[in-house]
Amino acid sequence: MAEIPEHLLKRAQAAREKAESQTQVEPDDSPAPQKNDDAQTVATEEEVVATDEHAEAALTVLEQGLGSKLLVSHIAPGRGLWIRVGIEDWRFAAKVAREDLDCKFFDWLSAIDWMPSPYGREHETEQDKLNEEPEDNNQEEIIWGYTGGETRFQLICRVYSISRKIGVMIKADLPDSDPRALSLIPIYPGANWHEREAREMFGVTFDEHPDLRNIYLPGDFEGHPLRKDYPLLSRRMKPWPGIVDVELLPGDDE
Repeated sequence: MAEIPEHLLKRAQAAREKAESQTQVEPDDSPAPQKNDDAQTVATEEEVVATDEHAEAALTVLEQGLGSKLLVSHIAPGRGLWIRVGIEDWRFAAKVAREDLDCKFFDWLSAIDWMPSPYGREHETEQDKLNEEPEDNNQEEIIWGYTGGETRFQLICRVYSISRKIGVMIKADLPDSDPRALSLIPIYPGANWHEREAREMFGVTFDEHPDLRNIYLPGDFEGHPLRKDYPLLSRRMKPWPGIVDVELLPGDDE
């Protein structure tokens, strides 16, 4: 084998030493620029999300159209706008949203029961304790979502303006003793099915609705299953969803 010239050996040794020195320095020096870049990126994203021009412009329109009827508002940047009105202004708020804000797309409508469940945490597995009787949760404070509230039940609907690129959630407190509101069908015909479901599941009456028949339950069914104080008897009888009820896949029983 031919002997490698000495000047080539020295050059190779110098290259190795240079590579080793760079390897030792890079772990300490390289993360710093990356951190700065990440911090700048996060700061930029926060600045972008902190404001929502579409929602702010929409809120201005609603404030002008509703005046003192608009009780509370909330903007969630990048996710939309929430407003709360009195139940007597429920239909009027929907009309203002459609006519003044061009919210022609009706998304959905439902009710919310903010009362803490008197049965506590519903068990989810066979290890969870079954509560045979309601717990004394009267001391628990009702915590409402965006725009707050004053009663146990609230109506909520979402409408959307394609031209303004903004969705609006309209909320209103319902009387606890007799939860009822004017139907939105004259403003949004698509509310028909949603109002029927809310009446069936929460017991909300919609005045001027043409046909409040049940959708899911038998006509003589008593109670409203989505109210927090409605006992889900199937969850009192056995664990739910019921680990013992898991079906074997074909071939696993062999």
